[in-house]
Amino acid sequence: MGKARGVVAAGHTLTAEAAAEVLDAGGNAYDAVLAALMVACVVEPVLCSPGGGGFLLARPDSKTPRVYDFFVHTPATRQPESNLDFRPILADFGAVTQEFHIGHGTVAVPGLVRGLFDIHRDLCTLPMGDIVAQAVNHARNGVQVTPFQAYLFRVVSATFTATQACHRIFRSANDAAALVGEGEILRQPELADILETLAIEGDGLFYRGEIAAAIANDMQSGGQITRDDLAAYAVERRAPLTLDYHGVRIHTNSPPSSGGLLIAFGLKLLESIDVRELGFATCKYLDTLAYVIGATAEARVAAGGDTGLDSGQMLDDAFLARYRDEIAGRVASRRGTTHMSVIDADGNLASLTVSNGEGSGYVVPGTGIVMNNMLGEEDLNPGGFQRWPEGHRMTSMMAPTLLEWPDGDTVALGSGGSNRLRTAILQVLLNLIDF
Repeated sequence: MGKARGVVAAGHTLTAEAAAEVLDAGGNAYDAVLAALMVACVVEPVLCSPGGGGFLLARPDSKTPRVYDFFVHTPATRQPESNLDFRPILADFGAVTQEFHIGHGTVAVPGLVRGLFDIHRDLCTLPMGDIVAQAVNHARNGVQVTPFQAYLFRVVSATFTATQACHRIFRSANDAAALVGEGEILRQPELADILETLAIEGDGLFYRGEIAAAIANDMQSGGQITRDDLAAYAVERRAPLTLDYHGVRIHTNSPPSSGGLLIAFGLKLLESIDVRELGFATCKYLDTLAYVIGATAEARVAAGGDTGLDSGQMLDDAFLARYRDEIAGRVASRRGTTHMSVIDADGNLASLTVSNGEGSGYVVPGTGIVMNNMLGEEDLNPGGFQRWPEGHRMTSMMAPTLLEWPDGDTVALGSGGSNRLRTAILQVLLNLIDF
């Protein structure tokens, strides 16, 4: 990609190349980031799917930033636990295992497809067919499984082998009992066909048409989503959470999602400290950082953030003071998510984070779309499963972020990593601003 076209960062080479090619073809940052998103659904299937959701933080041509919240929504009616297909599986990380939940009962109302089309209508310049073209090509002709994707398949093998429909898509050619391994070619012809059809027919196909009918029909067997839930889904547009930290303006994901607010809380604890004076990676710096991370987790509980946190409370001086006093004394004495960022030559910035959880194991018939398991994600249900408010946007740790320096320099960033994501972004922000 020519230097004048823009800058791209993503979690997979083909995802980044998709964005770069769209920029080279004359598309803007939003055309590029959506092309990257669609390719990610093909080449990073453990992390990203049309059956999931996410967030875009957009700053069009130096204008006011805005958040597009297309994360998952809870169904309008919670079903009795005895009726649910809701079962535990173990994710194998090698040294340790972690319990997750899958099945029809874990599927929340997906927002990714509606987000794709709403963002396209608002911000893009290229036809949808052009935006999905590379994803369609990769899904139809196949892509080589990278070492990292092979590792992810091993970690969540229990999910992707839980149903015949899911296992059939991702089965290894070398071992019928296993998932695709490093170097194997993964082809997803049904997904290619459905992406091509969506580009022609629009998001109505997913939320009101044949796909909606198929989802609602299957959800009668232990699920919770209805056709009305799908038809009612809407993208939420809102202002980002904005704060200043050591001379840099930071825009990040705003409530009801939690990740951006928790990052802001950590920065507020640190703003009165000369972090640079502590020294990068010194004992004092690491001790302070560890305290801030722990204090942020404690503050989340204290603020009662089961369904979303209140920025007015979390960033209130009196609330912050409880933790600032201790940090000052300390200084004196001594975890299915992917992200992509694009900045184009016209100053358009896009920071997009998406997730499918670990996947539910349920595949919408005839589409190749693996649906999310957000209602079975412990991180998103801190008050316990089946206690979520009905018809409510779920909270998330995802925090796409933009930085603006007084001299005009800008950075778009974000991260995957489940509940570890906010601590990773916090540390990157400190590295960029203070060191």
